[in-house]
Parts: sequence; C-alpha cells; structure tokens
Amino acid sequence: MWRDAALVAGKDLRVELRSRVTTNQVAPYAVLVLLLFGIAFDQDRPLLQQAAPGLFWIAVLLCCLLAVQRSFALEAGDGARDGLRLSGMDTGGIFVGKAAAIAVQLVGLEVLLAFGAVVLFGTDLRDPALLVVTALVATAGLAAAGTLYGVMAAGLRVRETLLPLLVMPVVAPVLLAATQAWRSALGQSTDGGWRWLGLLACFAAIYSTAGVLGFGTLLEEV
Repeated sequence: MWRDAALVAGKDLRVELRSRVTTNQVAPYAVLVLLLFGIAFDQDRPLLQQAAPGLFWIAVLLCCLLAVQRSFALEAGDGARDGLRLSGMDTGGIFVGKAAAIAVQLVGLEVLLAFGAVVLFGTDLRDPALLVVTALVATAGLAAAGTLYGVMAAGLRVRETLLPLLVMPVVAPVLLAATQAWRSALGQSTDGGWRWLGLLACFAAIYSTAGVLGFGTLLEEV
C-alpha cells in the first residue's frame, strides 16, 4: 500500500509542479481571500487579531476544496480514471497517495497564509510547537476528508458545487478545534490548546481509516 501511495502522490505532485496551478492560481487566491478578510475588519484592529485564527482556517478550507477538485479533475479525461482502476494498485494506497499530495500542497499554502496573517493581522506567536502540530494534524484531517468526499462527487456533473456542500459541514470539527488551538498558540486564550489536538487526531484517524477501507468501492462507482 505504501509503495502505491508513494507512486500516486509523486504522480499528482509532478503534475502540479509542471502545471503550476497551485502556485499561479490557488496561492494568489488564498492570499486574496486573506486580504479581503483584512479589509473587512480593518476598522476594528483588535477584533481582526482575535478573528485571525478562524479566518486563517477558513482560507485553508477554501484552498483545500480547490486542491481536491483539481486532484480528481486530473483523471477526468482520456480514461485516466479507468486506467487507475485497472492498474492493480492497492486502492488504500491510491487514497493515501492522493490525500498526501493534497496535504503537501496545503502545507505549502499554510506557510504562505501564516506569513500573510502575520503581516496583515499583526498576530503574535506564543507557542510555536502547538501551532505547527495543530497545522499538521488538521491538514491531515482535511486532506483525508476532502479526498473521500472528492471521489464521491468526482463522477457527477455538479461536482464543482456538490463538493463544498458535502465537505464544509463535515469539517466543522476541524475548523473549531484548529481555531481554538491556534488562539491558545497566539496567546489569545488561556484555554489549554493541546487538548483540542485530541479532536483533530480523532477526526483525521476516522477519515483516514474510512478512506483506506472504502476508497476502492467508491472509486468503482465513479
């Protein structure tokens, strides 16, 4: 499974590297979303700083939706999805590979967005370890859930509009827990931010397990 996962992740990342869609389109979109948030709250700077963690993760979620749609759009033409089904690769490995490729892209975008949040929102960092660990675990959960629901919507004509309706309600625990943990990491809350990692880890584990076990069946239905 892990060998097949590495092959799929490498394939998706090479396609993105050559097409530069993430760097030329998704990254500017992410920065623009963050900039619009800053403009909307500019008259109330303290409120903007308090809302910064939530705004950051909303921007990450929007980028996740674009990355998931892009991941499955790569195989929409020329029978590429049929070739993937007939390749004999482990379906759990395909799921892990696609989720890993999405996660790598999200991590890069999160670094960019974090820098933008510091510049635009003026946030202060108190606990960098909590910040980094939260980002990694939350990204894993978003990538796993996005990949699972992405394959559900991949074969539908309305997949561009259906995917956000499927994913956004599901990832509410990620937005809540990641926002609260980041508020603690940024010194905005005295609540123990580390305890929110349990919720993030459970979410990531549930959707990762569901994806490994059920991705093959969903892929056959596409």
